[in-house]
Amino acid sequence: MNSGFKYIGKRINRPDARDKALGRTKYIGDMKLHGMLCGKLVTSKKAHAVVQIDTSKALAIKGVRAVFTYEDVPKKLYNSNQWYSGSADKEDELILHKTAKHVGDRIALVLGDNMEAAERGRKALIIEYEELPVIIGLEAASETNLCFEKEFSCGSVESGFEKADFIIEDKGSTPKIHHAAIENHVCVAEVDTFGNLLIWSPCQVVFQVQHVTARALDMPYDKIRVVKSYMGGSFGGKTMPILEPICGFAALKTGRPVKIIMDRRDSISATRTRNASVQRVRTGITKDGKIVAREIEIDFDGGAYLTNSAGIAVASGKKAFRAYDIENQKYVGRTYYTNTTPGGACRGYGSPQIHAISEININNAAARIGMDPVDFRILNAFDPQEYEKGAVDQIGMPAIGNARLKDCLTEGKEHFRWRERMQTVKDKNTDRYAYGLGVAASAHGNGYLNSFPDFTNVAIQIMPDGRVFVRIAIHDLGCGTVLTMQQIAAEVLSISPELINVPEADTHQSPYDSAGTQASRVTYVCGGAVKEAAEELKKKMAQMYASSFSCKEEEVKFEDGIIGSEYAEHMNYGSFATFCEKKYSTALKADLEYKAKANPSVYSAVFIEVKVDRYSGMVEIEDMLVVQDAGQVINPTLAEGQVQGGAQMSLGMALCEEIVYDEKGNLKTDNFSKYHIINAPSMQEVKTLFIEKGEPMGPFGAKSVGELAAVAPAPALMNAINHALGTNLTDYPATPEKIIEALNN
Repeated sequence: MNSGFKYIGKRINRPDARDKALGRTKYIGDMKLHGMLCGKLVTSKKAHAVVQIDTSKALAIKGVRAVFTYEDVPKKLYNSNQWYSGSADKEDELILHKTAKHVGDRIALVLGDNMEAAERGRKALIIEYEELPVIIGLEAASETNLCFEKEFSCGSVESGFEKADFIIEDKGSTPKIHHAAIENHVCVAEVDTFGNLLIWSPCQVVFQVQHVTARALDMPYDKIRVVKSYMGGSFGGKTMPILEPICGFAALKTGRPVKIIMDRRDSISATRTRNASVQRVRTGITKDGKIVAREIEIDFDGGAYLTNSAGIAVASGKKAFRAYDIENQKYVGRTYYTNTTPGGACRGYGSPQIHAISEININNAAARIGMDPVDFRILNAFDPQEYEKGAVDQIGMPAIGNARLKDCLTEGKEHFRWRERMQTVKDKNTDRYAYGLGVAASAHGNGYLNSFPDFTNVAIQIMPDGRVFVRIAIHDLGCGTVLTMQQIAAEVLSISPELINVPEADTHQSPYDSAGTQASRVTYVCGGAVKEAAEELKKKMAQMYASSFSCKEEEVKFEDGIIGSEYAEHMNYGSFATFCEKKYSTALKADLEYKAKANPSVYSAVFIEVKVDRYSGMVEIEDMLVVQDAGQVINPTLAEGQVQGGAQMSLGMALCEEIVYDEKGNLKTDNFSKYHIINAPSMQEVKTLFIEKGEPMGPFGAKSVGELAAVAPAPALMNAINHALGTNLTDYPATPEKIIEALNN
């Protein structure tokens, strides 16, 4: 798109990139405060048990300063998934638990002068478990442990299936996934000079941390200050407060700063996971390829506490109605309690699950009538012309917006040379190796509008030195959010992004934001707020200048940090700020509360060629193209990085990533030697193509990129494997063992 922009659409380097590459950036793990105690969390080794802890030997160890158990902490229930005070979700968590409900449940905290002392104290605890019955897996939970159920529908699936010439049914599953951020969970807390509980956290929502900690500790909100720190990755895993309440409690109790760092084992077992699912998809089609009915049922593994159980079932269902124009459709989502690590936000939030099996089913439907799977999707995708008619989501959610899935499919088909490859790919086959092509599409959103409060506040000011200060509660997760906001403000104000300071979120300094970095809302909603605030400031500057120098507002020009007109004095923004303060007794600033104006869909299509070893079951990706409907790319380098990183995460779900428990709830994949992720040497080159045809309510036409990127690659890869082998693998991940089993069958 990029219609003559100066900063939007440009490859501008991140200001923090060099320090991070050289290892200079200081993370919470690097923090050292005077008198700081180091904490080690103690987690349950049993999936369901009443716990008794003898702390005497631990407390006798030199350097151990305190041990806290259930007996010591407040008995105030909370829900770590609540990000604002209006949430009605059931509260069922405590800072530390007497009855452990999963392996990894929090049962104690040991504080020492250093991490070594805390670790010695942790090992010296005498822990007795009175074991209780366990429920592991959805099959065991389905009879007794239903937590939440939600249904969405449009039209009549019964009448739709009656019109179908063919009905294609598939069953499949997706696993629990670990976020695998480089930085494990960590937190630092202290009581400051003014009696505030000060928490440093690499979180995604500072106001959520404030809210949950206030609930857990029964403290006033205004006495809890949460500062977002540099983050070494999250992918949703650091959305819910895990360590912050207990770290805050320990700081209050001891009167000293406290730092808690998890190891990898605890980050896998004791934090949050992507919810596992079991799915059934039935699709009715006509012989000419039109989908006339679809029915989807998904059971989600919610884990041991409520957390996001309602949210995941709802979010996943809504996305089932956003990609294809299906007149008759029904979705039922259920979540169940199990004695496993609780579910939580994980990149894509419901989209990776809802598209995982349905996109395999789409391929099977196309194959049933001998139709090309790309053409089948194009035929059934929402037409962008529907947007011009004011089309709304089929279940009454906000309009799908400038929907460009058809563009993703048609342009991707051409760039990937899909038709030519389909005719020749099997010519590569040998006795050992089989080649195949796969495609998948996906849809995601841009915020919370019509589901939860979605607004933010922003203050923007020109400083006397000509720099611009923007206060908004953003959280950079490593994806370049700060630079995105700088580029948006720079484009409006015609000033270099290097002269714009956008600090990250701080509950005592940043104006209130309703939802933080969730739901792919940051560029669309927070970026929209920055753009509107900058426009208001620019308008105010034009009015003051015109009034001061007797010219018309439309004659005022802004260029490279200089304000002026053809017939009057030119001055830099800093001088003009000082001028306005002296002449008008006002700062050169703008403050506003910005409410989300829409929640359009975003779309992607992924094309893959694979080579599968029939002897070993190993899969190699020969080529891969990701096409995303981005509206307008703010920074191509950042957008490409998001798509490439998201693709690797999705491919990991398809090939190797899976959290596994035995029948007693013991975690079998508690480190990276057992929980397998795609490592750097194995990462596939990911080619990218962006469809930039604008989004009317997005800042400069932009919409979300990062979460959508982690959705379609997985089913595209599964479809490619199935095409290569003639199988119908529907259970993720497609490990070598599963592939060999499918071939043998």
